[in-house]
Amino acid sequence: MAHEPKAAATAPAVRRPLPPSAPGGDLLSGSARRFQRDTLRFTQTLAKQGDFVRYRFVVWPSVFVNDPDAIKHVLQENNRNYDKHILSTRVLKAVLGGGLLTNDGASWLHQRRLIQPAFHRQRIAAFGDLMTASTTAMLARWDTRPAGAGPLDVAKEMMGLTLRIVGQAMFGADVSGAVQSVGASFTTVNEFLTHAFYQPLTMVPGIPARGKRRFRRAGRELDRIVYQIIAERGRQQQQTDEGQDLLSLLLLARDEETGESMDSRQLHDEVITLLLAGHETTAVALSWIWYLLSTHPEAERRLHAELAAALGGRIPTTGDLTNLPYTRMVVEEALRLYPPVWAVLRRAIAEDQLGRYRIPAGTVIFISPYAMHRHPAFWDEPETFDPQRFAPERAAGRPHFAYLPFGGGPRQCIGNTFAQTEAQLILATVAQRYRLHVVPGHIVEPQPLVTLRPRGGMPVVPEHRHGSDA
Repeated sequence: MAHEPKAAATAPAVRRPLPPSAPGGDLLSGSARRFQRDTLRFTQTLAKQGDFVRYRFVVWPSVFVNDPDAIKHVLQENNRNYDKHILSTRVLKAVLGGGLLTNDGASWLHQRRLIQPAFHRQRIAAFGDLMTASTTAMLARWDTRPAGAGPLDVAKEMMGLTLRIVGQAMFGADVSGAVQSVGASFTTVNEFLTHAFYQPLTMVPGIPARGKRRFRRAGRELDRIVYQIIAERGRQQQQTDEGQDLLSLLLLARDEETGESMDSRQLHDEVITLLLAGHETTAVALSWIWYLLSTHPEAERRLHAELAAALGGRIPTTGDLTNLPYTRMVVEEALRLYPPVWAVLRRAIAEDQLGRYRIPAGTVIFISPYAMHRHPAFWDEPETFDPQRFAPERAAGRPHFAYLPFGGGPRQCIGNTFAQTEAQLILATVAQRYRLHVVPGHIVEPQPLVTLRPRGGMPVVPEHRHGSDA
């Protein structure tokens, strides 16, 4: 009787290791206290330890990821395995509700498809005149400042300018009268939400916390302004049955299955998300641009030379942007050094592998553009302001996900082209008329709130450019 051949022995599956663990941390909060004490320094400490570092944030197992291929895997290639059901999203929902930034799954995809047409390149090009007109109106106000008026907080000025632009472009609303209220309210919200991220019990109803009443008042004020914008646009819609802005699209939108329109809460969540996120990130980026130009006179001279050659003193248009490559590189380099969205968080739904490491289900993935943009393997002299590093010949071969100021993958910021166009046009318009010198002795320090703001604003002395200098 013939013997059947024995089956080949199956090698046992190799159990991949977890990433190495970060040193320190305490029993109750893990690394949360270290994060809160000096967020950016601790982030850089993780980056120095390696591209994959495991730590615990309160009760949540987390992994810091600082490798372009792994980031691409999380945000793009296997993005369906990584959702936003994490602490930061729950904290943001306290203000933004279920808008595009905080939603997930099929609901998010439906919202994204509905909103996407408002950010088509042709529509953004049409907003160029609005962007420069708003900027020249701001400059006209600067021109009338009396001698000896003192420093100008250009961070506050950029917040007001970008808020006016997004209000008009996206919602057909003149929010000039609400600029101060929105700015003050969102600053309160921004600071409190950051505190709540590190102290999660702060958000539990009934538990008292410092600043909680101010946070609620600020949230109610933002709600009031948003509902006012929606009501006014709705009245205009009824009178004209027209409208090409985003809010008009949202008011006219109907559910494919039920035929129902968005309810007031849904409209609120989309409007407040796009109103706040749509102006905050660009304003923060511009604040850092003025600081970097103020402290790097050679880069400023090169910028002025390009603007003079391409524009000759006239107001730029979107058609001019192709002839302003250095202007674009200044914006890109500022976004590298000080990305407004300095942290991206995701949660692994199922177990996965990143690099050679095992990532258990439920792990929170911490990606920091601030750290990635300083990775010495991809950026020479990473702390140096060098716009030329974005010249085509130097950027060639750099991994795409080594630079992610707007995130990446399907959830890349929907307004990235709008923001970049706006920043370039504002920069070109202002720089032809003014030099902005940061007040001597002012300590410039990044403050990692929801966005990476300059702590205490950015006080500058505006110097009008005259004659051949302009």
